[in-house]
Amino acid sequence: MKNVALTSILAGLFAVMSFAQVNQRRENQQDRLAQGVQSGQLTPGEAANLENQERALNGEIRADRKANGGKLTAAEKQQINAQQNTLSHEIYTDKHNASADHFGNSEVGRREENQQDRIAQGIKSGKLTAGEAANLESRETALNQEVRADRKANGGHLTGAEKRQINRQQNHLSRAIYRSKH
Repeated sequence: MKNVALTSILAGLFAVMSFAQVNQRRENQQDRLAQGVQSGQLTPGEAANLENQERALNGEIRADRKANGGKLTAAEKQQINAQQNTLSHEIYTDKHNASADHFGNSEVGRREENQQDRIAQGIKSGKLTAGEAANLESRETALNQEVRADRKANGGHLTGAEKRQINRQQNHLSRAIYRSKH
């Protein structure tokens, strides 16, 4: 009788520990993404790609747990671990490649940096899901590409009309960040 009770307790503890390990690993990777976004080591495009992968993995974990009464099988845990290893390696590679987000000292650059910091803070605090962060990062990428194209067309500068247009777009993005976080 004691052996059966002890086995049941150990099995329960193992299930709780494996659940905690999967969640802790996801949280650690979100912290690494947030740090990379905030430091500029990850461009918005890289961050969006990584967040999309994280969102897909989170969906897979939810589906696996739902199919198995809230638990993951040993094979599923092994597969998730392998996918988390791959994602971890991609985070490292993207953070250490030559791509970096340089904002510059202009008002537009400071605003971009501020919004990236707000997204990073939302990721780190858990107020932004992987999907929300990916969406915001994609929008940030599009805006950054527009700014680069405008500057390239005008010898490195933005016209007054372009600055006003970019400011409106940054206002929209700022409101989207706020709504997603709240």
